[in-house]
Amino acid sequence: MSEKVWLEYYPEEVASSYEYPKQNLAQFMIDTAKKHPQHTALFFYGKKITYEQLLKETYRFANVLKGLGIKKGDRVAIMLPNCPQSVISYYGALMIGAIVVQTNPLYVERELEHQLNDSGASVLIALDHLFKRVKNVLPKIEVRHTIFTSMKDYLPFPKNILYPIKAKKDGLSMEVIYDQNTHSFKKLLSIESARPINVKMDVEEDLALLQYTGGTTGVSKGVMLTHYNLVANTLQTRAWVYRSEEAKERYLATLPFFHVFGMTTLMNLSMQLGGTLILLPKFDVDMTLKLIDKMKPTTFPGAPTMYMAIINHAKIKSYDLSSINICISGAAPLPGEVQETFEKLTGGKLIEGYGLTEASPVTHANNIWEKRKLGSIGIPFPDTLAKVVDPDTGEELENGEVGELIIQGPQVMKGYWKRLEETSDALKDGWLYTGDMAKIDDDGFFYIIDRKKDLIIAGGFNIYPREIEEVLFEHPAIMDAAAVGVPDEYRGETVKAYIVLKEGASTDEKELEAFCRERIAAYKIPRIYEFRESLPKSLIGKTLRRLLVEEEKEK
Repeated sequence: MSEKVWLEYYPEEVASSYEYPKQNLAQFMIDTAKKHPQHTALFFYGKKITYEQLLKETYRFANVLKGLGIKKGDRVAIMLPNCPQSVISYYGALMIGAIVVQTNPLYVERELEHQLNDSGASVLIALDHLFKRVKNVLPKIEVRHTIFTSMKDYLPFPKNILYPIKAKKDGLSMEVIYDQNTHSFKKLLSIESARPINVKMDVEEDLALLQYTGGTTGVSKGVMLTHYNLVANTLQTRAWVYRSEEAKERYLATLPFFHVFGMTTLMNLSMQLGGTLILLPKFDVDMTLKLIDKMKPTTFPGAPTMYMAIINHAKIKSYDLSSINICISGAAPLPGEVQETFEKLTGGKLIEGYGLTEASPVTHANNIWEKRKLGSIGIPFPDTLAKVVDPDTGEELENGEVGELIIQGPQVMKGYWKRLEETSDALKDGWLYTGDMAKIDDDGFFYIIDRKKDLIIAGGFNIYPREIEEVLFEHPAIMDAAAVGVPDEYRGETVKAYIVLKEGASTDEKELEAFCRERIAAYKIPRIYEFRESLPKSLIGKTLRRLLVEEEKEK
């Protein structure tokens, strides 16, 4: 690691180190609006919003929050899918020095109560059809004001008229009961001024974001990310996509902004580069293909499940996907077959990267146009150090040995909100301990083996689920797969594989066992197979192995 051998494989256009401006994250939008006021910032189901319009709406929202008594350091929870209101709320809160708490709109009441109480949010912005859920939680939390908005608020005519009919058909209630603490987003903005706001910040110390981890390793924790963390990671990502041109890129925003991957690689990056965000509130493969064909996006960050759904679509050949130049895959391992097929279909580049909430999130990526390695997460970003250490002793391991991946860089979090013990476990001597098991090769390319906590120990052998899943993905009949450890009287644990077959394909346990036997050691071969229609996924497509494990425990 001390030699940083990976720098040999940096493109000529990418420096190993950069200066990161000490500014409010919202400054990206302000600067771009000055340079490209009439350029389209957002495209939402036919509605176009220019940078000038977006900045005015954002200033209005910042003044709305100020009028409600929200000040620097207060927490503002945003419970919205990808829509113009989510962008306006996010940057408006940042402008007054408030701390954004991104909240998943799919959260049930228990999850919502935990996050809002833990963060101490003063305001919550949500969709109208979530009113009942929010109302049920309000007596248990300290939120002072709720602001409700509707999808139709930023839809063009006649979609804004037709939306309520569709919502009713889908069983969504748009009814909100307003009072002195329950407000309409649209009305508040209509009566507020667009005067600029500039709050003095200490960007290396002041938080921009409390981003809650998915809770895959227990209770969800608030990751404290500063303005400087997020500015740095945006510019690190910008450096990596060096062929992207200012005010010319179009970003297909199917990854949710309330997830840190979508927030950085789509929303923040597009604001910095003067791009156009093509907003989709949720991933739908048919709508995604239509948008690619019609709107010609150039950049499409996503999760492997999104790319899988596209390449397996029955009518894929009837869509023009040739506009896509760059796709960065994250959140889950990218199968090699998916990468190769997607690149042939589009002519663009699909690379695997790596990140985690605690690092804003991106720390590694494969080169887009230069040397890359299949199955690798690539090499560290500029100003980012990474090494593999023994998880027990902390000693750096030799190349090829599996240990815990640790990271250092300007994008690494300040710590966990109100959790000193967890912070001291994760941050040691300036290094972030990721909890991911990895190895590094002689060229400095990193490979994730698995989550430390997902390790299966069967008969004394360490087995990494990802290695088994990679083998299963090679089988021509398999569309999706997951491997977990289940209790076994003799071995302690044994491997169970969950399989989703491609449409019209077939296979059985006997054939899969023979297939695996040729490719992995006998002790790693799944002993139990279960065929399913689908696997449990997070909103960005990460397979939730812990839910499969919990199912097994209940059995």
